[in-house]
Amino acid sequence: MELSPATLPAITISRAGAIRWKNGHPWIYRSDLRSPIDSLPTAGAVPVADERGKRLGWADFSPRSEIALRRLSFDPAAVIDREFWRQRLGDALAWRQRIVSESEAFRWIAGEADGLPGLIVDVYGTALSYQITTSAMAARETELQALLSELFSPSVLAARHDARVRLQEGLPIQSSLIAGESSLVRARVNGLEMEWDLMSGQKSGGFLDQRENWRALAAWARPGMDCLDGFTYQGGFALHLAARGARVQAVDFSRAALERAERNAALNHLNTMEWIEANAFDLLREYDLERRQFDLVVLDPPAFAKSRAALAAARRGYKEINLRALKLLRPGGILASCSCSHHMSESMLLEVIAEAAMDARRRLKVLERRTQALDHPVLLTVPETHYLKCLIFLVEELNY
Repeated sequence: MELSPATLPAITISRAGAIRWKNGHPWIYRSDLRSPIDSLPTAGAVPVADERGKRLGWADFSPRSEIALRRLSFDPAAVIDREFWRQRLGDALAWRQRIVSESEAFRWIAGEADGLPGLIVDVYGTALSYQITTSAMAARETELQALLSELFSPSVLAARHDARVRLQEGLPIQSSLIAGESSLVRARVNGLEMEWDLMSGQKSGGFLDQRENWRALAAWARPGMDCLDGFTYQGGFALHLAARGARVQAVDFSRAALERAERNAALNHLNTMEWIEANAFDLLREYDLERRQFDLVVLDPPAFAKSRAALAAARRGYKEINLRALKLLRPGGILASCSCSHHMSESMLLEVIAEAAMDARRRLKVLERRTQALDHPVLLTVPETHYLKCLIFLVEELNY
């Protein structure tokens, strides 16, 4: 359906909401709506205006969410039709084809960062996995499926509608295989062959946002190094380290994840890894008591701070694992410490690790300060898009 300014009345937003809009943030909250509630439309694209009636552009409207509007365009004269969506999808794919190298698995669409709020699309070789998290995007899902197929011709198309945020939009939690015979696919990443299950893996099948960090950390590895991967999941960091000739103990509490990691190791004929099913917190504590020593330790835990209220507890968790890891490292060793908690900023994480370093009597030199892969864009005016931190340190004794 074609939507233009002439076909719909605008939703009016408050002065504060208009300032937020003009400053570049794509979200307008329900409290900033000034249009009568009974006049608001069903989920979909709507024109947006300020209190003086000036048209500001277009946004997707969500009737139930606290984030009532998500910007689509600053252009009040834009026409929201099939070609609009096709252009957005095509532009995003062209950008990924420019920036992604040596990998067949990458993020094609990253929601707001690609002007497509509520839509995530990941590529795994010739397969696609997508997720819709807003009612407005859900209303045009059939059209989006057709466009994805037109632009990419996937051998497999999986709908991963299992994000809990869908409940806030009144959407069901349900995933399905739209096209293809199997959700089990293979795709090369940084030259390594990896297997993914698009219907059961974390996110859309795997953590593609760490793809560039896997390669960056591997550059610090050397043959014969003793490495510990504390939260390995399906072996992303561990496989890349082993490919450099390192010996790796890879730890995860999920047996299913470790089995997938073992298959990935076999696909690449890597045999210098030991897969350990354990709670990483407990194992780090045990290794500390045993005075075990490693040349490289990587920590990539799940998000500890999913809200601001959880920050205090998250700080304690990050400090504990980093303190334990630092005590396990030989002088001249490498620590890679990651956080995917948006609410834990890089400055906070650096502060926590600095405290851990002083307690462990270690001096840290910052080697690299990294974030999510380029296909997961960070928008300058949208702090929420910057969530992944990956810090790499050289660890020395604090003796001068």
